[in-house]
Amino acid sequence: MWALGFLLHFLIIQPVVQVDSKGTWCYDSQDPKCGPTHWKELAPACGGPAQSPINIDLRLVQRDNTLGPFIFQGYDSAPADPWLLENDGHTVLLRVNSCRQSCPAIRGAGLPSPEYRLLQLHFHWGSPGHEGSEHSLDEKRGSMEMHVVHMNTKYQSMKEAQSHPDGFAVLAVLLLEEDRDNTNFSAIVSGLKNLSSPGVSVNLTSIFPLASLLPSALGLLRYYRYSGSLTTPGCDPAVLWTVFENTIPIGRAQVAQFQTVPQTGPPGLHPRPLRDNFRPQQPLGGRRISASPGASIRSSVAQKPHHPTLSCLHLAFLGLGVGLRLWDGP
Repeated sequence: MWALGFLLHFLIIQPVVQVDSKGTWCYDSQDPKCGPTHWKELAPACGGPAQSPINIDLRLVQRDNTLGPFIFQGYDSAPADPWLLENDGHTVLLRVNSCRQSCPAIRGAGLPSPEYRLLQLHFHWGSPGHEGSEHSLDEKRGSMEMHVVHMNTKYQSMKEAQSHPDGFAVLAVLLLEEDRDNTNFSAIVSGLKNLSSPGVSVNLTSIFPLASLLPSALGLLRYYRYSGSLTTPGCDPAVLWTVFENTIPIGRAQVAQFQTVPQTGPPGLHPRPLRDNFRPQQPLGGRRISASPGASIRSSVAQKPHHPTLSCLHLAFLGLGVGLRLWDGP
């Protein structure tokens, strides 16, 4: 048990965003010479097929009735140990310091067995006045995007998981800017001011259940699934993506705080703020995008007619089910 706990602790403290980087990489906003068009020089997979992010064209998605509710473990209560917030020079990461018992995990929703254990969550954002999500729905992007990253527990290490198409499961939530702050993000936003330079990490002064950052119970039933990749080098095609249809609000002032997080810069100079830390969208190719029973579609292919009243009842019962599962313990 001690060895398993040590392994899980090791896995959780490793940021996915730096997987397989064998040299310097960056976003165009940092330096076009090491931006996304050059990533394939560091990691060949970045120039290969099945890459992410993508635009989800609702005319192309196909309904999949096997994409049922998620089952969340450990998402309903605050963690035993404080959250660790880190500026790694490319994004802001949030993770639990250790995970000895009742580690947050997900299963169900068409994901392979046995389950996917939480590694970390992180954010992508734009520059002032510009959208910064990586994915889009019918070309509509969000001000920001949150990625909740999990690893398949049947693999013993991140390196092993990277070599399998079901190695990781990432939940993607688009955040839409509005005037009023979203108090669910207050603890994270308050910690940003302490991330004075890349490599700095701080314990959050308050902790919270992960469920508070996700869509509502009904919103968790509306999602799209496709096979893709990590969106940073090494761009391994090892991710089962879940992109939720329902967006989450975030305050304009809160977005502005993310846009002040400092990035890596030349020694001796005041660091510039990190902005536009998102990868350009990639070709879909021949991949299929599946829609859960509750998600919207605009397919040109004839679909079975849905009775509005029955559809609402169906969603209501599914919502009750996911609500019960969300509060399950280990």
